[in-house]
Amino acid sequence: MTIKEIYDLAIEMGIKSDPRTKSGVMKALSRRKKDYDDLSLKNKKYFDEESLINPYSDTRILVGDPKKEIKKVLAGIDSDSAEPLLVDRLNQKGEGIGLLISHHPSGHALASLHEVMDAQVDMFVESGVPKNIAYSMIQERKGYVKRRFSPINHTQAVDAARLLDIPFMVIHTVWDNLGYNFMNNYLQKNSFDTLSELFDKIMELPEFIESTKGKAGPAIVSGTPNSPVGKIAVHFTGGTNPSKELYMESAKAGVGTIIDMHIPEDALVEMKKMHVNVIDTGHMASDSIGANLFLDALEKQGVATMACSGLIRVRRKISS
Repeated sequence: MTIKEIYDLAIEMGIKSDPRTKSGVMKALSRRKKDYDDLSLKNKKYFDEESLINPYSDTRILVGDPKKEIKKVLAGIDSDSAEPLLVDRLNQKGEGIGLLISHHPSGHALASLHEVMDAQVDMFVESGVPKNIAYSMIQERKGYVKRRFSPINHTQAVDAARLLDIPFMVIHTVWDNLGYNFMNNYLQKNSFDTLSELFDKIMELPEFIESTKGKAGPAIVSGTPNSPVGKIAVHFTGGTNPSKELYMESAKAGVGTIIDMHIPEDALVEMKKMHVNVIDTGHMASDSIGANLFLDALEKQGVATMACSGLIRVRRKISS
């Protein structure tokens, strides 16, 4: 596969698993096109034209020729300057790695992280939150996230990859969508009375078994093993966490248990007050689920994969 083909596969898989559904994503892209068409010629030169076909600003090719053929990738949850150096060193030892893939974004893909948060609107609507409330709260949160990431040195890893001539791609929301869709489908096949029953089912997944061995596995952080489960909401995608106020709206909408890969402490305090169960599944293991589904798809296309930087590699059978 070429880098471009890997990139296109990521976008395709991300859209299929998006909380907004494919129809909702297409509508979002259509609105984006209208925004572009309405710009003056002066402002169009600053517009991110890739966003007209890719709804995920945090999933991009950052370094490398899109036409380059790739036989092997090194993939991890994070990448700073060390990972391009790692690829360079491994290739000196004959590994033949053609592409570095990081889950968490760098460069402009990190600076624009707030742009992918609109996917959370439909995620919370599915939990019962009125759409106007979810939309309004997400817009407010997007401003905070933009300001929070603005001072960061976004290009450190990108510069290292460029100087070492290491092709570098980031795949963030796409993998989170895959993990979100997988967890929903996995849990919907069962019914749960108590939180311990739900927790035990989550703990059957190999990513969580391995992370638990490393002392970073899932934990019940609100509620008790005997707490009734009620309505379940999986919070695995949408760029980053929403505000505590949106968590509270989810509770008001009748959600009994939240499954989150990481929950802010201020939101957790409110969930405890509102008697909402929370299972924190652990960041690296949760991110690894979506990563593994994508890497399995690459291997099916003949691309070899190696894991690094917190990625717990688990291979699953993929239907034709």
